[in-house]
Amino acid sequence: MPEQPIRVGIDLGGTKIEGIALGPGGVELARRRLSTPPGYAATLDALTGLVVDLERDAGGRGTVGMGIPGTVSVGTGLVKNANSTWLIGKPLDRDLATKLDRPVRLANDANCFALSEAVDGAGMGARSVFGVILGTGVGGGIVLDGRVVEGANGIAGEWGHNPLPWPSDEERPGPPCYCGKLGCIETFLSGPGLHRDHLGATGRDWTTREIARAASRNDPGASAALGRYVDRLARGLATVIDILDPEVVVLGGGMSNLNNLAGDVEVALPAWVFSDEVRTRVRANLHGDSSGVRGAAWLWPEPPNG
Repeated sequence: MPEQPIRVGIDLGGTKIEGIALGPGGVELARRRLSTPPGYAATLDALTGLVVDLERDAGGRGTVGMGIPGTVSVGTGLVKNANSTWLIGKPLDRDLATKLDRPVRLANDANCFALSEAVDGAGMGARSVFGVILGTGVGGGIVLDGRVVEGANGIAGEWGHNPLPWPSDEERPGPPCYCGKLGCIETFLSGPGLHRDHLGATGRDWTTREIARAASRNDPGASAALGRYVDRLARGLATVIDILDPEVVVLGGGMSNLNNLAGDVEVALPAWVFSDEVRTRVRANLHGDSSGVRGAAWLWPEPPNG
């Protein structure tokens, strides 16, 4: 019996590695998860073993795509901007390709999220999708006609490191960002950003989940903090829409789980977008935490049936 064609996707994170094997039509055939080991050589060995295990479970040999919390430098071909610092400056895709004896495609994890949601998620059927990551940081990915746009510098979609648009006097100059600047969108719209804003306004040192729960009970301070969050998210996305004009914006990351965030932002957008009407749809993600690993698999074309 011939092996079935599959695509292997890997989501390489700082603490965990998740892998998936997809068959034709995006059917999940196998899934595995393991802790990320420290050190480059140990990570390579773990990735190699994960692919071998997934292919054994799925009963086939496949293409391999991987999402990483960083990107590959266009100039050097080496990993940059990765929070798993042992990956920085390494030819990860080439070294893994050597160990697996086949090409490996790498992409930023936000790009993988956007691709997954564009192919068979909340943005399915749209020609242009902007995928948003709202978590410990703020990132994004652009998919046009089913293909990830990486850009000349490999940073397309990095809207989190632009300044918050139309800031009020109270928002200037903004919190310091790890990138060295002040007032980046990420410092307002990340999970730590919401925590900082609520703490500064109320003096209550609550987690984002506690803020959300309190807002559902109509706590004034928590409700006001979420109101500011929605307004800032609408302002940030308005500049993306003014430039890219996507058909769909898909929200992902832990902050996307805030109650009715997508709907509230969609209502707030017309006040900021440079148009007489806003047709861009804002949607919650369909695949949740699985979007990154599914998008990594989708970095390769659909395998043929049979």
